[in-house]
Amino acid sequence: MPAYDEVEVGTELPEQVFPVQRHNLILYCGASGDSNLIHWNERIAKAVGLPDVIAHGMFTMAEAGRILTDWAGDPGAVLEYGVRFSRPVVVPDDDKGAQLTVRGKVEEKLDGNRVLVGLTASVEGGSQVLTGARAVVRLP
Repeated sequence: MPAYDEVEVGTELPEQVFPVQRHNLILYCGASGDSNLIHWNERIAKAVGLPDVIAHGMFTMAEAGRILTDWAGDPGAVLEYGVRFSRPVVVPDDDKGAQLTVRGKVEEKLDGNRVLVGLTASVEGGSQVLTGARAVVRLP
């Protein structure tokens, strides 16, 4: 866990790449109770105008949030976390699925050993899937 005194504005969190495959979405359906067909049935997803099955927005948000908890070393250190969903994560039915790339940077040091971290999350080709992603993290 980084110490507040050692972190500066501009400090970058280690980039992480999270694979997203169809089986992850099936597991999330069960865990979240959101079994909407667009998250696991390609025929239905395409019938409603989507290019393919898409990941749940909250699944995408949670995966992106892992960069914060891994960096802080304690999930309880993340005091606030919010995002805007800008585009869905399309998950093809192959051995690779989608690759969610998440980056973070300290944007501001706040009082009380807190920092404001901005996140970017994108899929192959650089398409941003989250915008305005910000978190407040308390450091020792």
